[in-house]
Amino acid sequence: MKLGVVGLPNVGKSTLFNAITGAGAQAANYPFCTIEPNAGIVAVPDQRLTILENMYHPKKLTPATVEFVDIAGLVKGASKGEGLGNKFLSHIRECEAIVHVVRCFEDENIIHVDGSVNPARDIETINLELIFADMETVSKREEKARKLVKTGEKKYAEEADLAAKVFKHLELGKPARTCDLSAEEKEIVKGWFLLTTKPVIYAANIAEDMVAEDEDSIEFVQQVKAVAKEEQAEVLVISAQIEEEIAQMEQDEKQEFLEDLGIGQSGLDRLIQKSYSLLGLISFLTAGEDECRAWTIVKGTKAPQAAGKIHTDFERGFIRAEIVAFDTLNELGTMNACREKGLIRSEGKEYVMQDGDVTLFRFNV
Repeated sequence: MKLGVVGLPNVGKSTLFNAITGAGAQAANYPFCTIEPNAGIVAVPDQRLTILENMYHPKKLTPATVEFVDIAGLVKGASKGEGLGNKFLSHIRECEAIVHVVRCFEDENIIHVDGSVNPARDIETINLELIFADMETVSKREEKARKLVKTGEKKYAEEADLAAKVFKHLELGKPARTCDLSAEEKEIVKGWFLLTTKPVIYAANIAEDMVAEDEDSIEFVQQVKAVAKEEQAEVLVISAQIEEEIAQMEQDEKQEFLEDLGIGQSGLDRLIQKSYSLLGLISFLTAGEDECRAWTIVKGTKAPQAAGKIHTDFERGFIRAEIVAFDTLNELGTMNACREKGLIRSEGKEYVMQDGDVTLFRFNV
């Protein structure tokens, strides 16, 4: 999973990125200090793996991972190449989802590129640039399809009409993901790699002294939530400054600090959970003395395709999957105990994998 971290210059984007990835992107009080996208790969927090490690004492423990890409700050006119526009847009295109950091705090020592803090306006600035870029893409698609209509193939006329429909929606200043499309139309649009079809999480970046407040009482956060509701996007209220402090603490100290703040989980944990939910992802587990590992799949994936995540031969020669729910294994303590009670299921090709399935694939190539 690859998430692009975006935002206007000086909104706390690189500070947040540094905190959640430890990748050390430069964070300075001037625009464009992030020119090439910095990438950081982080482990997905999963308590189940720790429990499996205590059971199996494996040589290797491999969590699922998320890649965060810190993308250069955007300005008005990026879709026309202003600032670092073209680079910015191409880097977003490569990500599965967007984490859009929005400044929700006042600080006279940190310059705002537009002179004042206004979350709704800041979101619109970036969204319009993405929309303008998509309008250009869709317009080219329509033009190409119209030229091919004369071949007599019905699909080109349908594609041209679909492009016109999406263009009209974008023209209203609305992202493509909110366009009313059939499942078939969505599949066609998916192949156009539009920027505004990507799922978005708005990270409302608040000041350190606002963390204890009820987030619904913060006017700037309310602005972000209003926009997100209209756009079918998610919101995560976070303090980049606090996340930076947390990132430097030992695990025990970190937990105590989070409990004192009354937030329970770090921003990274909450961000990954929201990302998984937004993209419809789950994890299944494999366990043994050599390795205990979490594997990320899309919800609804069947057993052979999940096996293919491990190795293509597993999918090609799939015979069956031997599965026990993690909670059952945790309760009984060993696979043998689960087997004795007849709780290990044998599932075939049509089985839909569930989150937390501890799985052994049987295959023959």
